Amino acid sequence: MYFADLVPDDLVPDTVDQTSANSWVTWFLGTPLRLLLTALIGALVLVIVRRLIKSTTDHLADGTWMNRPGLRELGATDMGAALLRANPLANARRAQRARTIGSVLRSTSTLIIGSIVALMMLDDVGMNITPLLASAGVVGVALGFGAQSLVRDFLSGMFLLMEDQYGVGDTITVGDVSGTVEAVALRITKIRDEAGTLWFIRNGEILRVGNRTQGWSRAVIDVAVPADTDLAKARAALVRAGERITGDPVLSGYLQEDPEVVGIESLSADSVLLKVQVKTDPAMQWEVARALREAVRLELEAAGIALAA
Repeated sequence: MYFADLVPDDLVPDTVDQTSANSWVTWFLGTPLRLLLTALIGALVLVIVRRLIKSTTDHLADGTWMNRPGLRELGATDMGAALLRANPLANARRAQRARTIGSVLRSTSTLIIGSIVALMMLDDVGMNITPLLASAGVVGVALGFGAQSLVRDFLSGMFLLMEDQYGVGDTITVGDVSGTVEAVALRITKIRDEAGTLWFIRNGEILRVGNRTQGWSRAVIDVAVPADTDLAKARAALVRAGERITGDPVLSGYLQEDPEVVGIESLSADSVLLKVQVKTDPAMQWEVARALREAVRLELEAAGIALAA
């Protein structure tokens, strides 16, 4: 007699039909459903985070952040209008900075959320993810040591953007390279010099930057006259030259202060060096300086004063 003969018939389970619809539903409601839900929720979270980042950086880039709920009333006031006019985010350099940082944040969010979703899915299928986490840590340390220069470039690029050390259109000096900034990325900065050469400079190698077009600039003119010149007469001519610039309908819009005759800069047996300077808008000092030189020449000729040889 077998053991199965001693078990009542009503306690013997029926054989499960693996091809039945119920078995497929039961199977699907287990691990496959968890995997599907994990993937869908991760994708949804990623879409929401990326859209929030894009929306925020776009508003910062185009200067419409004052139109957001809660700030619209402030933007309608005189003070809000003044803030909008003075807001540096409205120009191209801040727009590029906001969009570059937004691109980095979107890529970072994709990497982080994608990694979390992948680990959760592996855990759902029964894989032990502890060795994977340990291996990822080791690989991360190895990559960090192997790509130190690349990491330094990216970190330097982030600080350059956040601190607004320079931007597109600025005239800067980096080491022995001087020119106009054409692009600022996380890894490299592109500078076009006066000869037309486009320089690619790694951000990690930038230790010192001289920016000649940020905030305000100054046009400086040195005027050398013979040593026996009547200095009061020469000074009066230089003042009139400055008044020419102030009265110009175009150039006057570039001036932040009236031109100033500083005085004698140097003396020699043959000449006296006088200086004229004026504070201008960023990047406008060269145009103002050219016009000021022309005005100085005309006024000196009118006053009968020659330039020193």
